[in-house]
Amino acid sequence: MSYPERIASQLQLRPLPVNAAVDLLDSGNTIPFIARYRQEATGSLDEEQLRQIQELLGKLRALDERRQTIVTTINEQGKLTPELRQQLLAAATLTELEDLYQPYKPKRKTRASMAREKGLEPLAQLILQQLQTRQTVEEIAAPFVTEEVPTIEEALAGARDIVAEMISDQAQIRQRVREKARQWGLLRAEKIEEAADERAVYQLYYDFQMRVERVRPHQILAINRGEAEKVLRVHVDVAEKDWLLSMRSVVRPDARSPLSGQLQDAMNDAAQRLLLPAIERDVRRAFSETAETHAIAVFAENLRNLLRQPPLIGHTVLALDPGFRTGCKVAVVDVTGKVLETGVIYPHPPQNRREESLKQLALWVKRHHVTLIAIGNGTASRETEQLAAELTRSLDFLHYLIVDEAGASVYSASKLAKAELPDLDVTLRGAVSIARRVQDPLAELVKIDPKSIGVGLYQHDVNQKQLSEALTGVVETVVNRVGVDVNTASPALLTYVSGIGPKLAEKIVAQREKHGRFPNRQALLAVNGLGSKAFEQCAGFLRIRDGDNPLDASAIHPESYEVATAVLRAAGVPLTAPPAEREPALAALRQKYFLSQLAAELNTGVPTLTDIFDQLARPGRDPREDLPLPMLRSDVLSMTDLLPGMRLNGTVRNVVDFGAFIDIGVKQDGLLHRSQMPRNAQVGVGDVVEVTILKVDVERKRIGLGWPD
Repeated sequence: MSYPERIASQLQLRPLPVNAAVDLLDSGNTIPFIARYRQEATGSLDEEQLRQIQELLGKLRALDERRQTIVTTINEQGKLTPELRQQLLAAATLTELEDLYQPYKPKRKTRASMAREKGLEPLAQLILQQLQTRQTVEEIAAPFVTEEVPTIEEALAGARDIVAEMISDQAQIRQRVREKARQWGLLRAEKIEEAADERAVYQLYYDFQMRVERVRPHQILAINRGEAEKVLRVHVDVAEKDWLLSMRSVVRPDARSPLSGQLQDAMNDAAQRLLLPAIERDVRRAFSETAETHAIAVFAENLRNLLRQPPLIGHTVLALDPGFRTGCKVAVVDVTGKVLETGVIYPHPPQNRREESLKQLALWVKRHHVTLIAIGNGTASRETEQLAAELTRSLDFLHYLIVDEAGASVYSASKLAKAELPDLDVTLRGAVSIARRVQDPLAELVKIDPKSIGVGLYQHDVNQKQLSEALTGVVETVVNRVGVDVNTASPALLTYVSGIGPKLAEKIVAQREKHGRFPNRQALLAVNGLGSKAFEQCAGFLRIRDGDNPLDASAIHPESYEVATAVLRAAGVPLTAPPAEREPALAALRQKYFLSQLAAELNTGVPTLTDIFDQLARPGRDPREDLPLPMLRSDVLSMTDLLPGMRLNGTVRNVVDFGAFIDIGVKQDGLLHRSQMPRNAQVGVGDVVEVTILKVDVERKRIGLGWPD
């Protein structure tokens, strides 16, 4: 079965589109490009399906590479039988393959290998065969007593070591015991007696036990971290009946043999010394990988929702990066993100220059016609919020909002920040970043390593390579779905455009700075290093507004310009017609023809034609416009203002396995536990939701939230 057929079967997709997707991926096409501009070939597979295909394709190829290495290695040992070759070729997973390879894998010096060197393997074979004879055990072992093996007991012990290793290496036994452990194994965690856990972070796991298959991903990650920090001791227990029955399905002591006791002892030794520790490692590795995959998926979804937050267009923003001793850093940026003024105020202890700070803020607001205040959510954020609220009470046009500043300090010290804001101190760059996050979250957040944005669960405990790949994929998806204005975008934003990357992004910006704005998409081909393949991949995602060709401002790919022009001709509107004029004419054309009929006449596909109609009606539409705007505030609450039963609107800051943390306008985010949410309710980072106050614990700084009836 070919790779596409196997992938299609596993993902329950049609083989033909999967085959086309594999060919397109192998030809160097990016996932955003394939998903958007090759829908006819792939049957409109979306980006998530394409990423699954890419991931499975990589795993299958890696499996076959490993398979070939194993076959070659065993063949070189002269032990590759036709039956074993067939088993190796039929192995469907890496675990199954490694189980078959286990007996032939080169090992470091073991008790069994030393016993073999002493010539005890024939005695081990007699134990395995359960030789039936009138001889006693001592008489059977006597011929193996030598200078190197001076006693009968040593001969039998060495033979048992060989048998134990042979049993533990049996693929069938390993598979059965592993399956039993996965299904019925008991995960146990206990506190190491002398370990320090001053904040009782791992108290839930001091005496913890649960069936392996029932342990939740966040519990696995917490236990793993507790073990890594030497607070917890962790075990996976497999019941004796589970491993013993699995062994006896392959090897069974025969009461008629004088060597039956030797085999039973070897089986016990194989289980306790070799097999169960290996199975425990396998099982823990497997469920840790599952938990990490889940955590990465949660992080990726949170990041996707954060990046998809709609921009607050048309606001001149005053940003406050709060602080006590060092003061609150201030930056005012205009509607385009240009820095107008920066400064520092000291409204909080130890300086306590509150009135002076209020006057200075009011002056900046008036001077620059500020309409929105953005406050970072770090140290002193709620105290600074009280200051902003006092100002907004006297100015009806002014509102504020709290902005998650995670990663702002990383950006402030980066080479990109130095290049963008060379005249500003590193602390003031953070305030500029906070302001720009409000105006266009996507354009600003792409300047920061996704791992530093802070919407993950146990992000430092998961596979960092997989995490980076997943988060990069999310950023690529969102950036390409939104589109990028090539004449204003930063190198950081251009980097994520299909087919570009960091080096080409720098060259595009350099070309723009040297020769001025790009007048059309074709002008991109003048960029050194941007060839026809890169142009094909990136052109549809780059926007050129007010350029030579109105189609360059849309998501229509240049390869479809002829079709788009023909559609406008058929609708009876010129290319230069505004969208308001195009839309009714295009709607009339769609009523006149079946799309399939029109697509056939224009020699294109229905998905591409549908996309062209949408883009001609609403060129370059930003999908973020369809989402609710962030919640703006004009007053502030404290925890003491909260009472059970109160209903408030809040912004989702983070989503985890057990619920969501929600900013309801007080210093501490509240927890909406999963148990309080309706079964089908879904919330994402950035969503504005209504919640009910269930419980307020001021001393422990905890707020319990519920779902309104």
